[in-house]
Amino acid sequence: MRTTKKPLTYQQRIGHWVIYGLCGIVMFAVLSGCSSSNEFKTVEDSFVRDILLKYPDLKDKPYEVSTVKRVVDGDTFVAANDEKVRLIGVNTPEVHGKVQYYGQEASQFAKDKLTGKKVYLFQDTGSTDRYGRWLRYVFIDQDPQMFNDTLVVEGYANTMTIAPNVMYADHFVKLEREAREKGIGLWGKEQQASGSSSSSKNIHNEESIPASSKEDSASPSSDKESSKAGNKNTASGGCKKPDIKGNINAKKEKIYHVPGGAYYEQTKAEEMFCTEDDAKHAGYRPSAR
Repeated sequence: MRTTKKPLTYQQRIGHWVIYGLCGIVMFAVLSGCSSSNEFKTVEDSFVRDILLKYPDLKDKPYEVSTVKRVVDGDTFVAANDEKVRLIGVNTPEVHGKVQYYGQEASQFAKDKLTGKKVYLFQDTGSTDRYGRWLRYVFIDQDPQMFNDTLVVEGYANTMTIAPNVMYADHFVKLEREAREKGIGLWGKEQQASGSSSSSKNIHNEESIPASSKEDSASPSSDKESSKAGNKNTASGGCKKPDIKGNINAKKEKIYHVPGGAYYEQTKAEEMFCTEDDAKHAGYRPSAR
């Protein structure tokens, strides 16, 4: 006996459409994941593949693999080949000259995490600063989270983006905002109450900030060993605690900054002076602010 199918009810048809739609979404997600994986399938180093899956914008960017020989401070270290490496997009508090709040903690964190470790160093648009230091996004072997990210997330650094290395500028700003809202690290409640903070969109140009406070032109003189080659926070005048900072900006102008000045805290000194007369005698002029 021949049977006939009953027509589907409206509710049954809706149910089928929902099922088909869900299947389509699942298939799209699977295919998208496969596409991303296949895109980096030709990369021989499995760890680099992991990095690119998390940070796809680094695809086709040159990179080096090295070992951290010595940490200078929270955002700078010396690689095995004696090249100095400055992390892109982030800035930790100063530990040389006048020690800034949370500077020692940031420096120690970097030492604990980086010293002796194998690292992958990815470039952005610019490879080096005017002092020849490498500017890099840093990854510790087998940890696909960028160390630049970690410093900001854990509250050891604020953002400081300098053109042309702006690939992750907005990304770093977002991470800093989250750390500030949580009161992590240098954004702790006591520090916030003191009124000391940085701009959440810390992007500078040549006119607004002394050059040595920038990632792409910061003086390497903060490294203790650099005194062998020239000035390293050397004090002129013979006093025990010189507190006037001498800085050479991107225009090669020699400018000194006194405590309380607009740019004093963020300036990394190339030379320290006891008096303004000492600074002027050395060829420096006073900061306009």
